[in-house]
Amino acid sequence: MNTVAVTGFKRGIHKCLLHMFEESHIKMSYNCFHTMNKNQEKHTPKNYGLPPSSFITKSAKNSSQKSENSEVSDANIKKSVFISQSHDIFTNLALEDWLYRNFDFRTHHVLLLWVNDPCVVIGRHQNPFMETNVSKLHLQDVTMARRNSGGGAVYHDRGNLNCTFFTPRERYNRKYNLNILTRALFREWAIKSEINERDDVCINEKKLSGTAAKLGFPNAYHHCTLLANTNKSNLGNCLSKEKVNYISNSTQSVRSPIKNLCEINRNVNISQLISAIGYEYLRTFATELQDGGNQQIMKQRGFQLINPTEKWFPGITDLRTEFNSWEWIFGKTPKFTVEKDLFLKDQDKQHKMILNVQVEKGLINDVSITMPNGERLPVVSTLQNQFYNEENLNKIINALKLASTDNIMQAINGH
Repeated sequence: MNTVAVTGFKRGIHKCLLHMFEESHIKMSYNCFHTMNKNQEKHTPKNYGLPPSSFITKSAKNSSQKSENSEVSDANIKKSVFISQSHDIFTNLALEDWLYRNFDFRTHHVLLLWVNDPCVVIGRHQNPFMETNVSKLHLQDVTMARRNSGGGAVYHDRGNLNCTFFTPRERYNRKYNLNILTRALFREWAIKSEINERDDVCINEKKLSGTAAKLGFPNAYHHCTLLANTNKSNLGNCLSKEKVNYISNSTQSVRSPIKNLCEINRNVNISQLISAIGYEYLRTFATELQDGGNQQIMKQRGFQLINPTEKWFPGITDLRTEFNSWEWIFGKTPKFTVEKDLFLKDQDKQHKMILNVQVEKGLINDVSITMPNGERLPVVSTLQNQFYNEENLNKIINALKLASTDNIMQAINGH
């Protein structure tokens, strides 16, 4: 873990994390904390990147936060920009969740910036099979993940920047955060964008950024994506699903036309975007959307490179394991039914049947066929109680195609 110092800042995250762990009664070797910054050898509070009070204590969790947060003045709130050094989606989701669970944001607001290798990330209450073709993702070496917030499915790659704004619940302000993005784009590249009624950042009704949030107590976060130069072809392919009818109460994504920032200004890239958004965040007052310029930047804690490992964030490995588990990604899928039209030819006549597959907690629960006369017949399959995916669905379909035509015709005719 290293520190990127804003001009005039030489604060490091290493020693401050040691103090935070000590205050939280987490014993760690001092040798774990090191820095390349020579000035960090001076044990002065102003050199610490994060104050010892950055962990949520039991008293803070149990106290009345609303009145305390409303009384905190802008001058008493510091800001940091954390930049994750991981490109693994599960590690970054774990880091986001770790900060949400453990950090005290009452006097220290944080913007986490992170970039992932190719993956599709669905919302907490979504059905992955209604958003993408899971089996094809696996063949294309694209990771499937479920996040802890609501909203729709998104595609990530190295050309997409993820921004997470952390505040106390009472300070949550989605419009404030999105205006940080639009102001940064205009200040750095004179790109004029707007925020629509769905809280998407758009240009000419084409989407640059999607948005979602997690509102808890005492903390909240709002996160969004920003397309710099993502692979639009892969995005389209990864967000295409199997051609079957899904019946479900899960949250469905709203498809929108998209645009990369590099299509507007070819000089836009991820590293410059991180810098532009980070500086815009630091120069803006915490309690109001007002530009404080360089003078405001000098009061903040600056940019810090974050290495999301167990050494720095005890318990993050368990969080990553949970986000990467089948039980979380697929087992959390709301109950749904799959319907697929099947056609059987008998001499010159074609008969339509409907395959019904019921799925609960990610497992195939029941298989049946609705005959042309409306009668529903059970289908015995070895795939019952097995994982549902497009591959297993096609196995059921192919097995039915091999079934005896005479037997099916007898069922159709009611004999």
